[in-house]
Amino acid sequence: MAEKNKYSIIIPTYNERLNIALIVYLVFKHLSDVDFEIIVVDDGSPDGTQDIVKQLQKVYGEDRILLRPRPRKLGLGTAYIHGLKHASGNFVVIMDADLSHHPKYLPRFIKKQMETGASIVTGTRYVTGGGVHGWNLMRKLTSRGANVLAQTLLWPGVSDLTGSFRLYQKSALEDIISSCVSKGYVFQMEMIVRASRKGYHIEEVPITFVDRVFGSSKLGGSEIVEYLKGLLYLLVTT
Repeated sequence: MAEKNKYSIIIPTYNERLNIALIVYLVFKHLSDVDFEIIVVDDGSPDGTQDIVKQLQKVYGEDRILLRPRPRKLGLGTAYIHGLKHASGNFVVIMDADLSHHPKYLPRFIKKQMETGASIVTGTRYVTGGGVHGWNLMRKLTSRGANVLAQTLLWPGVSDLTGSFRLYQKSALEDIISSCVSKGYVFQMEMIVRASRKGYHIEEVPITFVDRVFGSSKLGGSEIVEYLKGLLYLLVTT
């Protein structure tokens, strides 16, 4: 692997005490020959997530695990912007802390980027080799339906719009994120649509998304309403 590339992995957390140590372990396990840092952006979790991260810093080193907390829940989009400020890599990975995104896919993302020179590599559940584990049929249909709806209306040229497991060139991410306005669930979709509109080279890697093992899922009726509002907004503005 080229020596010069460094990967900053931004993981936003809120009450992920049970997951964070495992995800960090898995990242180290699967990226043994890559220069990387993990930036944990914790939004004031009351469950002691930050205490676990501090213990992990003792194990792996504060140069490899950066804890960059915020006082309270301030939304996903701003968590990435906050993490980006502290990123020293020329590539940035964004992934969830709840183990729905398995770190074993990271080498594939990196390999795909190196082979194609893409500005963005995104994990997709909706091509051969990808999938979803642990969702009931309703949840699968909702997600799939949301995706098809967005595809039809927005034509982004990507098969998985709402996925949040992605590798970005840092410069591309900074450019795209500065033009995004949505918060929460719609943010991921806006990022990829804007990237597509700006003409960035986007590649996809099949992943299997695993529903969270510990803690509760954050997708409810209000998120679906948010999603539809976000879709309309993107339709009008991009």
